[in-house]
Amino acid sequence: MKYHTVIVVPHARARFRKLRISNRQLIVAVSTVAALTLASIFTTWSFFTKTVDLKELAQVRDENESLRQVNRSFEDSIRTLQKQLGDFEDRTRQLAIVAGLDELGVGQQAGIGGEESRIEEQVDLGALGERSTELERSLGEVDAKLSERLRLIASTPAIAPVKGILTSSFGRRRDPITGKPARHWGIDIATAPGSGVMSSADGIVVKTGRIGGLGKAVYVSHGYGVTTRYAHLSSIEVTPGQRVERGSLLGRVGATGRATGYHLHYEVRVDGGAVNPLAYILDGTRG
Repeated sequence: MKYHTVIVVPHARARFRKLRISNRQLIVAVSTVAALTLASIFTTWSFFTKTVDLKELAQVRDENESLRQVNRSFEDSIRTLQKQLGDFEDRTRQLAIVAGLDELGVGQQAGIGGEESRIEEQVDLGALGERSTELERSLGEVDAKLSERLRLIASTPAIAPVKGILTSSFGRRRDPITGKPARHWGIDIATAPGSGVMSSADGIVVKTGRIGGLGKAVYVSHGYGVTTRYAHLSSIEVTPGQRVERGSLLGRVGATGRATGYHLHYEVRVDGGAVNPLAYILDGTRG
């Protein structure tokens, strides 16, 4: 038999059709289907049974572990940064209170998720950046206010210019020379002649020399409307325009000018008006 005949009948009343297929065509068709089937089976088998490169697999595992370590380190760093920012914000608020700032706009802490949350859910890096910027601005404001307050404190008379005995107080008294009632614009502190007279606060020397009944005297301006005067000195150790600090030597105790003995006449003036110097002596006058 060199061929086969296939009869196709579409339906009962239709004409049937005959297809003649030679043996060669049949063999070719069967061989093609078999070859394709074997090729598919071989390809599938090769894919699933391919030998794995152990060295490459180990390298991939090492890289994955390194990435996990980097991720953990990044998370730890972010948490540390959050804690540090919180601590700095608390300290800034405390410094603001010391500086006299009623309100300080320090940012709130960014929210943190549970322990199992991913770092993207735990931390808003943009919020951390905003907190850092706001903290920098707040610290600048506190620093400026603190510097101003420290200057004010340093420029406010706070110590006795010399240690000794208070012999005459501020206000109405009997003039030691005329015996008549008179106004005393400062206090008198008696001490040994030549004792050092110290500036009671930071300031600038504005006037020195013999000044009427004050004898040899030194005037110091401390800013903020405050000045001090040191009179009846035996010698002057500073010059006008010289900057002095609290405790700097201005001169020596003497009895020059209108004085009956060795002592220091000390005045404090605020906005040009004399005030009681004892209110500005925090360490006492006695040595």
